Amino acid sequence: MNPEKNRSATLRIDGAMNIYRAAELKETLLAALPSSGPLEVDLSGVTELDSAGLQLLMLTKIAAQAQACELRLVAPSPAVLDVFDLLNLAAYFGDQLVIPARA
Repeated sequence: MNPEKNRSATLRIDGAMNIYRAAELKETLLAALPSSGPLEVDLSGVTELDSAGLQLLMLTKIAAQAQACELRLVAPSPAVLDVFDLLNLAAYFGDQLVIPARA
């Protein structure tokens, strides 16, 4: 078993995930996808999530699947949880929504 394959990359998003930051965040999220192992996106610092931010998370999930990379959304902020609850998206992103942030 290759220990490098199980080592995850972590990306923390702070501030708004909205239309005003969409281009910046798209580049950041897609560039963070590792060639092997999972990507953990720490959402504890997200203060706002609009439809553009949600689309970015969905795009990242699709890109990760295409690269056979597991995507884990960890420590979602209340702003993220509110949107996911409102749109019933927890199942789309999976049980990772309850993974706490790593210390």
